[in-house]
Amino acid sequence: MQTILGAGGAIGVELAKALTRYTTDIRLVARNPKKINPTDTLHSADLTNAHAVAEAIKGSSVCYLTAGFEYTVPVWQAVWVPLIHNVVSACEQHNCKLVFFDNVYAIGSEHIGHITEESPIAPTSRKGTIRAEVDQYILDRIAKGTLTAIIARSPDFFGPIKDKSLTMNLIYDNLNKGKTAQWFCSADMPHSTGYTPDLATGTAILGNTDSAYNQVWNLPVDATAPTGREWANLFASAMHLPAKQNKIQVLPAWMVKAIGFFVPILGEMHEMLYQYDRPYVFDSSKFQRAFAYTPTSNEAAVQAVV
Repeated sequence: MQTILGAGGAIGVELAKALTRYTTDIRLVARNPKKINPTDTLHSADLTNAHAVAEAIKGSSVCYLTAGFEYTVPVWQAVWVPLIHNVVSACEQHNCKLVFFDNVYAIGSEHIGHITEESPIAPTSRKGTIRAEVDQYILDRIAKGTLTAIIARSPDFFGPIKDKSLTMNLIYDNLNKGKTAQWFCSADMPHSTGYTPDLATGTAILGNTDSAYNQVWNLPVDATAPTGREWANLFASAMHLPAKQNKIQVLPAWMVKAIGFFVPILGEMHEMLYQYDRPYVFDSSKFQRAFAYTPTSNEAAVQAVV
């Protein structure tokens, strides 16, 4: 059995589809899980509860952690480190391999111009510090030989499910309402963005490849990193909105901070704006070489989503 913890989000849903290439014995774990495939097994669990996590993982050969939590520092501080301790403990107890779907927050502002698997863990934000502690715990357990695991990293992403996608919120949603697309800090800095079906397919491939374990992998993403303006143009073109070409509203950091007093999610975004005021380029060449995999082009991905 292969188990997805946090199966209801944008990645979990796509991963459940991708895993059918390898197994029909898939367990979906969430507070209120819903079937994605006809043969899925549903398991309701509170992932903040250690016993519930252990029961959810019991009997699994591979556990994929794709959970997401409320995007606030206090919640992340309260939840993420205890969760990873509980998940790792359960995997060790039940001889289950772990695949952790991770972001790149732990890399920090000084190393995001070219993000590879060798980029140092050097967080420059509070959320990044939390993710660095999570990553380091997994790496330490791998080094001790008690855990077999993969850290599978992803940049920002978009896809058929808009959940937790700033690209969809800032660009697609605004264009769909007849408004101008928005972006943070600078519309002319390259910004890699993953396509969720590719990210999920990559995660499933890694989880079902024995030789991939005990490594960090960047998941497959188009090597071209469009600017915010270019992303807006791709969406405008796909939505047949020629009048919106080259039009984008840039929200400077000071404005994001000010609006954040009234819109909490923007207040939480402020410390992460280093991902928008400089090049943010994600390199998945290691994965592409290892698995002869060509990610969906940005243009094709946008067309498919629209």
